[in-house]
Amino acid sequence: MTIEGLPHILVVDDDPAHRLMLTTLLADWGYHVLEADGGLVAVHRVQEQPLDAVIMDVRMPDMDGIEATRRIHQYNPALPVIVLTAFSSVPSAVEAIKAGAYDYLTKPLDFDALRLALYRALEHTKLRAENQELREQLARLRLPEIIGKTASMERLVELLALVAPSEATVLITGESGTGKGMVARAIHANSRRSQGPLVEVNCAAIPENLLETELFGHDNGAFTGADKARRGRFAQADGGTIFLDEVGELSLPMQAKLLRVLQDGHIQRVGSDQAITVDVRILAATNRDLQRMTQEGAFREDLYYRLNVVTIEVPPLRERKDDIPLLVEHFLKTFTAKNKRTVRGITPRAMDLLVKYDWPGNVRELENVIERAVILLRGEYLTEAELPLHLQRAAPSAPSPFEGRGSLEEFEPSSSMTLAEMEKRLIEKVLIETGGNKSEAARRLGITRRTLKLKLKKYAEDSASS
Repeated sequence: MTIEGLPHILVVDDDPAHRLMLTTLLADWGYHVLEADGGLVAVHRVQEQPLDAVIMDVRMPDMDGIEATRRIHQYNPALPVIVLTAFSSVPSAVEAIKAGAYDYLTKPLDFDALRLALYRALEHTKLRAENQELREQLARLRLPEIIGKTASMERLVELLALVAPSEATVLITGESGTGKGMVARAIHANSRRSQGPLVEVNCAAIPENLLETELFGHDNGAFTGADKARRGRFAQADGGTIFLDEVGELSLPMQAKLLRVLQDGHIQRVGSDQAITVDVRILAATNRDLQRMTQEGAFREDLYYRLNVVTIEVPPLRERKDDIPLLVEHFLKTFTAKNKRTVRGITPRAMDLLVKYDWPGNVRELENVIERAVILLRGEYLTEAELPLHLQRAAPSAPSPFEGRGSLEEFEPSSSMTLAEMEKRLIEKVLIETGGNKSEAARRLGITRRTLKLKLKKYAEDSASS
């Protein structure tokens, strides 16, 4: 290894004998060592050239180690400084830590402790650099479709940041409707191939007898009706990315042909003996257990390992329910713009129903529910009335906000009630249905919001005086 490839350590000590002992020891451990005979010289060295760590004595005449550490930390907070102090100077070590030192060791030195402290300091620096690089990669990511702040989604985004710039084949797994296609599009958009084509193929939607020509193309006259040559999806994706959705649905013969593309980058059109080279990155997705399929003989083991270079698992929506409000907000904006509607928001009761539901169809089901609700919306707020019946039935009965008890059935008017009582019961019922949203309740009742507020105030005064 060249000197440039070794960690550069600066030893700062005004005692020549002690400095020589440290430089010899560190050189034996494989470090490139630089020297400074005082704190002021050390500060200049740090500003003049890149270093990986500093070992600093506290007691020095021109500038003590505490002040030197403070100045080094001001110039480069990421540079670790290990302070050396005598037993009698432990308070000084505490001051050094406050000044920004990474660690301190007492004299006489325990060489094993020094070696461990230096190793940890360098690993800490390396980890900080890697984390900074990852943060910069995350900041550069273009992820317009990926919405979520839960821990599982943050892990997914971090993995995307690492995988997208590579050329690795990626297998995207997850239940139906979780957004595997969205992940594939994000990988392509953040890859070096982003300026090339992204060709998406649903392997389950194409009949088996047409899949080969669909993927690889055919020559003129290859079969009855093939009156002209046709480029397949792999040729269309040349220089870009091909996304094979539902790859677990491929037959064994088609799996063998796909394996050839992965192995040597060649395709062969139907009716042709000539191999064509394609430069394509392959992304695949499935909601099936491919490992179990390989054990059962339904999926080629060699193809499975070729596809499974990197696996990204998309979590189901029921495992990231804290993301539901964010997704609802996103879909509301999308579908109100698409349908030219005005929606001011969603009632708390309707949101509660959405959050408590298990979503077997995952994000796709939620998207469909919100689109349906926007289309059926009669007011400015999405309420539980616009949600499908199976979501409404999952809701527990809500108590009256006026009486604190009873169910909706108890609010039904009867012939024994006065007109005022029936009016009050009807208002109570509509308020429950709208989740307490007074504007929506007033709209449904055919009165103004001010009138509704006056009536509610009167009911409260009557209740207080009785």
